[in-house]
Amino acid sequence: MADEITPQSPKSNGNKPTGEISIERRMLLALVLMGAVLIGSQYLFKAFSPAEAPKETPAASQTASPASTPGTPQTTDTKTPDAKATGDGATATPAPAAQASATPAAPGAGTVKADAEQRFTIETKTSKIVFSNRGAVVEHWILKGFHTADGHPLELVNEASFSKIGKPFALQIRGQKPPVAPNGALYVAKVGDGGNSIDFEYAENGWVFRKHFSFPEDGFVAQVSSEVLNGQTPVPHLLMWRGGFGDPSVDKRYDFQHAAFFDRSRGKLELKSAGDAKDGTLSLSGVYTFAGIEDKYFAAVFLPGADNADAGRSIEADVYADSVPYNGDAEEQSYVGVGVGGGGQNAFRLFVGPKNRHILKAVNAKMVDLVDFGWFFFIAEPLFIALNWLTANYLHNFGWSIIVLTIAINFVTLPLKITSMKSMKKMQRLQPEIQAINDRYKGVSMRDPRAQQKNQEVMALYQKNGVNPAAGCVPMLLQIPFFFAFYQMLSVAIELRGASWLWVSDLSRPETFAIRLLPLAMVVSQIFMQRLTPTPSSDPTQKMMMTTMPLVFGVIFWWASSGLVLYWLTSNLIGIVQQLFINKFTENSALVPVVVDTKSKRRK
Repeated sequence: MADEITPQSPKSNGNKPTGEISIERRMLLALVLMGAVLIGSQYLFKAFSPAEAPKETPAASQTASPASTPGTPQTTDTKTPDAKATGDGATATPAPAAQASATPAAPGAGTVKADAEQRFTIETKTSKIVFSNRGAVVEHWILKGFHTADGHPLELVNEASFSKIGKPFALQIRGQKPPVAPNGALYVAKVGDGGNSIDFEYAENGWVFRKHFSFPEDGFVAQVSSEVLNGQTPVPHLLMWRGGFGDPSVDKRYDFQHAAFFDRSRGKLELKSAGDAKDGTLSLSGVYTFAGIEDKYFAAVFLPGADNADAGRSIEADVYADSVPYNGDAEEQSYVGVGVGGGGQNAFRLFVGPKNRHILKAVNAKMVDLVDFGWFFFIAEPLFIALNWLTANYLHNFGWSIIVLTIAINFVTLPLKITSMKSMKKMQRLQPEIQAINDRYKGVSMRDPRAQQKNQEVMALYQKNGVNPAAGCVPMLLQIPFFFAFYQMLSVAIELRGASWLWVSDLSRPETFAIRLLPLAMVVSQIFMQRLTPTPSSDPTQKMMMTTMPLVFGVIFWWASSGLVLYWLTSNLIGIVQQLFINKFTENSALVPVVVDTKSKRRK
């Protein structure tokens, strides 16, 4: 560049000719001379250096070689048997996998960049990750052993957002704008560690950008680090995963995707949705045990530090709201994105995998909180443990385990149900007496003092016959917490994702048939059980509600997960058997004679 900068003559300084060189021109001349010395020294060094190649420095470890073209596999003549990373479809060795156009002589003084875009695939027992050296980003992250609802391999990256938002692990530079665009640059890539690691580097105009990814052969925890330098000065930055994340087959997936942060100081998991960043980027900082992004069944979270110990340092994070389409969708929705880092050099353990409690706990005990069992966690968690135990040790099918567990729950609560049903049967036989009391006080308003007298007569009738008017609600009240516990467990437990039973292909989702058999069977069983159950009141409105309730439940359960419908249907069938038994057991029981005080019945 020195030959393009020519110092002006002393008499050509604008409109102020002078015979003396100004201080500005002296500085310009000094800079030009310094540049000439630096560039010239490189050529002199090369001319008089020995024939062998100079030793590479960590700042510029790539050697110049003929340029590669897109679509052309770049390999060496020697291939190692265990090499697994591939570039453009060909197996690459732990040698430079893309070409540098220049070799810098000193840190910050040269250029390191590739001549063409290439892609590199790293495969382990659990994952398949495809990188592009344009931006040193991830294009695909596929979890082996998991599939979408339509049977395709599970892709966690939303490719539909690339053109608008960018790709995972792009850089967000803090505080200053570099003169180069690191997310569109062609990085030099080097594969190592038997094909299980990859390093990226790009340098230009005094800026240096580096990323490192290393993957174990088994498991879901990778090592990730990044570095940005302006000359010798570290520049704070974030690594981003934007445009959505996770299982594309989840219904209304945008409602289940969150940025997740575990705040050590508060000992609490914080979740942020796209709505929290609707007015722009939401910036956070804190001492986080982990920070990242999650959906219903999977998570990608950064854990500070390069080993299993919690580094306990402060992390900066950004939460984004990205309006993009999702894989397979034409319509745009607002999906959450996250950026994590904050330092000039960042080092993380990166977990990208299923929200399986055993797997999460092995990585970090606090990560178990990513599996949210809801308000009734004290019921849902034991249910989940029991369900897993039954399936793993005896039944080997979650559908049958749900049935057996439901039977066990109903028999544990049977004594309360018997007491409740006997009370309801007595209430039904007391209806003529209650109706007589109502007739005597017909037209009495709630504010009339006689209304209290009426209630006293009714309660006296109940008391003499040992009837608890609230007992009829017990069966339903007993089912409510178990219902919500089952609902939440079936919604978040990845073990039930894709679990089949008879004709049901996935217990965590509604049936795939146009006519769903489980909800229909549930409605029929509910109607039959209603007919067997004593009606404690002759009120027409209450009778109407009891008649329409099964239909309302049918509409609700039509869209519910098959496992939840199976639980409710099993409960109904057990309830029918129990009600037949209770009706038989209490059919000869007699009412206690009721003696009503005539004075209390006299109307004033």
